[in-house]
Amino acid sequence: MVNLFGNGFVGKQYSKDYDCIVNDRNDLTVHAGCNQILFLISTVDNYNVYTNPFIDVETNITTLLRVLENCKNKENMVFNFASSWFVYGQVPSPIKEDSYCDPKGFYSITKRTAEQLLIAYCETFKIKYRILRFANVLGLNDTKVSSKKNALTYLINRLKKGHDIELNDNGNFIRDYIHVSDLCRAINLIITSGELNAIYNVGNQESTNFGDAIRYAKSKIDSASVIKNIPTSAANAQPKSTLMDCSKLRALGYVPQYTARAILDELIAN
Repeated sequence: MVNLFGNGFVGKQYSKDYDCIVNDRNDLTVHAGCNQILFLISTVDNYNVYTNPFIDVETNITTLLRVLENCKNKENMVFNFASSWFVYGQVPSPIKEDSYCDPKGFYSITKRTAEQLLIAYCETFKIKYRILRFANVLGLNDTKVSSKKNALTYLINRLKKGHDIELNDNGNFIRDYIHVSDLCRAINLIITSGELNAIYNVGNQESTNFGDAIRYAKSKIDSASVIKNIPTSAANAQPKSTLMDCSKLRALGYVPQYTARAILDELIAN
């Protein structure tokens, strides 16, 4: 049985699709009878440093260690940790799981630090683990969509309202998008069949130009919005073009049900 920590966008979809025990927001105890932890608790962007620089550390590192402490004496426990493509930083694509990581920004750095602490802790106390590095996750019902998180959905919503939008470098960068339902299928596949003490890239390995996606959405919506080009700020810690190699995930039998175009059409239609 899977014990789920973190009931946000991905957690709600996973608990809808698969049988699991979901902890309340502040409940960090491990439920009896659960031999798989799915840890989804996390901040979601690199901008907390401007308002509270402690949030990323407290959420991504301290909370993780508190749950790990509750796993210390559990036999046959597997800790499945949700990480992010952000841990790689700006490295050449396609990025493999053993590629060098050089993250920038508080969110990205604390996620990478959390990975390293998880490995060290699990090796010390003989806990099995997996690290799942998510691509950009899209779909309906994401309540935290903003210009800082899931920017594609945010900008499509502005296009629907006829609001002008701004694109960094005219949107000329690459992203790998995965639908939240596909992501949850991939997570469950890794939990049930994935190698232990291993890292998995979780995406569709489909290259999508951000600017092209926005212009496609504008055309489909027939929006009167004006798209303005702005240069990327030096303070923006988000990597530019990123595409992960997801061969390890595909080898488990994963096949996406949503293409990037299908994801866009869903976001446009709803």
